[in-house]
Amino acid sequence: MSAATAEPAPAPQIGGPDISVVVPFFDEEQAIEPFFAELFGVLDGLGRSAEVIAIDDGSADATFERLAAVRARDGRLKVIRFRRNFGQTAALAAGFAHARGGVIVTMDGDLQNDPADIPRLLAALEAGADVACGWRRDRRDDVVTRIVPSQIANRLISYATQVQLHDYGCGIKAYRGEIAKSLNLYGEMHRFLPAIAGDLGARVIELPVNHRPRTLGRSKYGLSRTVRVILDLLTVKFLSDYSTRPIQVFGLVGLAGAAVGTVLMLVLGFERVVLGIQLGNRPIVLLAILLVVTGLQFITFGLLGEMLARTYHESQGKPIYVVRELLE
Repeated sequence: MSAATAEPAPAPQIGGPDISVVVPFFDEEQAIEPFFAELFGVLDGLGRSAEVIAIDDGSADATFERLAAVRARDGRLKVIRFRRNFGQTAALAAGFAHARGGVIVTMDGDLQNDPADIPRLLAALEAGADVACGWRRDRRDDVVTRIVPSQIANRLISYATQVQLHDYGCGIKAYRGEIAKSLNLYGEMHRFLPAIAGDLGARVIELPVNHRPRTLGRSKYGLSRTVRVILDLLTVKFLSDYSTRPIQVFGLVGLAGAAVGTVLMLVLGFERVVLGIQLGNRPIVLLAILLVVTGLQFITFGLLGEMLARTYHESQGKPIYVVRELLE
């Protein structure tokens, strides 16, 4: 997706910085010092106020102690420490909740993202985008365990969500603050943030960024992650398209099954009554009955889903639309 007309950058919260940088860490003690040396150098050159929110996602090494040491030297750093490892989605959700900036930038803390790309992402937001995503065009990771599964996942996500990106998994992204704070995250949803934002009407663009090989620590991801991504993609797709109208997915399946079953029963009934054909030893009779009963059950599921969706929205005052701008 490309940006349309330019809009001014979002204003920070009153008393807050212009930019918030959210960085999850998990067992990255060796990367702490070089990472913040680079990041603060880039932020110093922006000429804008900034804060950094580091989330220690239940590290078992000295990650928290080293973050605390950096915090003692530079007050721009805020450190959030989880009681245990909750995952990257939870870490980003905590960072978004504590961020005060008009723009929120996310990065990985393993030194593979380059902080020098931040100004380009910010410029994309200044030009009118709501979300600017990094694209690791020359990715420096293992081909079999990282790159190939990621390419498959990216194609699936782009096809299912209609937000066309080459690299959903790239950690470095920039969001307008109000967009980031409107995202409800759970499970492994951090990979789908651009798609979820796009579903809210955000304008999402993608920029090639520098990607560096991992030289410190070890990767926390492997092939097993692909299965979780696919399952969460089904959740995102359903919530995006049918969360407010579940009858349209369950009812459609139910009507199709019930219709086929009814036609079969009519044909079988004609054969039995008119032609005198015995039906007791024919499995198709059971199939027809099963299709009708299952179809009615799916329609019932859809109606129950409609009732739950209505209760959810009415009881919580949940909006069914997102207003971008209001002129009065």
